[in-house]
Amino acid sequence: MEEKNMENTFKIINDKGEEVMCDVLFTFDSEETKKSYIVYTDNSKDQEGNVQVYASIYDPNQEDQKLEPIQTEKEWKVIETILNTLQEEIKKKIDSTADEGNDEQ
Repeated sequence: MEEKNMENTFKIINDKGEEVMCDVLFTFDSEETKKSYIVYTDNSKDQEGNVQVYASIYDPNQEDQKLEPIQTEKEWKVIETILNTLQEEIKKKIDSTADEGNDEQ
């Protein structure tokens, strides 16, 4: 998987016809599906208070970007695996930072 650089923010039109600013979390190419994906958030929260995260297919070589929906369960599994791995890495970093802070006391 190769990480791609894109603008950090972009606008979409939601299902209510409203313009919404989104933050790009990361982009990646999957060798397994041979597609490029963008994972992003509009910083809204669900009922449990978790930040909503979305994923779409995109063409990094296209100037006027159009996001395409994820079409298969296989694609969702690839994205879920990456999100879970990133979440674990972030948790480890937070835990190690907390441990370092406790060692200094």
